[in-house]
Amino acid sequence: MSESFPRIRVDGETIPPEAFAFELSRLVRFYAEHLPEEQIRRQMPALRQRAIDQTIGAKLLIAEAARLDIQTTGEDVEQRVAAMVKQAGGAEKFAVLIKKQQMTEEQLREHVRRGRSVDLLVERIVSETPDPTEEEMRAHFDAHRDEYSRPERVLAQHILVKPADAGEDAREAARAKLKTIRERVMAGADFAAEAAAHSECPSGRKSGGSLGWFSRGMMVGEFENAVFDMSVGQLSEIIETPFGFHLIKKSAHEDSAPAEFDDAREGVREFMRHARRGELLAAHVAELRERAKIEELPTT
Repeated sequence: MSESFPRIRVDGETIPPEAFAFELSRLVRFYAEHLPEEQIRRQMPALRQRAIDQTIGAKLLIAEAARLDIQTTGEDVEQRVAAMVKQAGGAEKFAVLIKKQQMTEEQLREHVRRGRSVDLLVERIVSETPDPTEEEMRAHFDAHRDEYSRPERVLAQHILVKPADAGEDAREAARAKLKTIRERVMAGADFAAEAAAHSECPSGRKSGGSLGWFSRGMMVGEFENAVFDMSVGQLSEIIETPFGFHLIKKSAHEDSAPAEFDDAREGVREFMRHARRGELLAAHVAELRERAKIEELPTT
């Protein structure tokens, strides 16, 4: 992935292509939680350019935080490292993780320290963002009413079994395993327990296979078509998607509903706050870019 990125120098310091690749992978992981895979693929050129711009912006903000001597405390850094260790599953797994990233613990702490300094800088930049007035929120709501309408949505659980490889034998083995699970559920076995024990989707281990509420356009087509056509309480047949084989249980279904301002008020307020903060930060980064010397180097 790093070979597809340009070599860019900012104020005399070259940004390694791996930094752009890391930011792109972060963006892809984020959007994968909200968009179907095919939609992400279509947007990949835009995501790639966004990764480049955000990496350059981060570089400029780090330099600005250093220039302003914005400091964070050692205690703050240690608390954040401790949270990362816990999230990784313990000190041993954490050590393996940072080794894979070719970092030492000291380098990681420095990375966290610089990140916190940038956080504090960003807080300073957006600290005087005005809250939207009631009139501004109503005007925004009226202009975007459809966006705040609640779409038709479903609540469902699923069990995913992935073939070991692309061969027909592996596909049939995965299908047979899921068929056996389906028979147990039909006989009275608890779906959530079966998902926790057998699903290869993280939702199985975390929440008994629950995907929460989702609307059309959030899942791959084969999965979406099946679940929206099912009745509440129904157990699906075995559904094949590019991810593998699925067994779905539909828990609830809600039709679309028109938006009312009183219901959407806090969502509108938060969106407008976030948008205004983003505009202030983008303007600040644009000023930094104008003052910086940014060069695209020839590839070798």
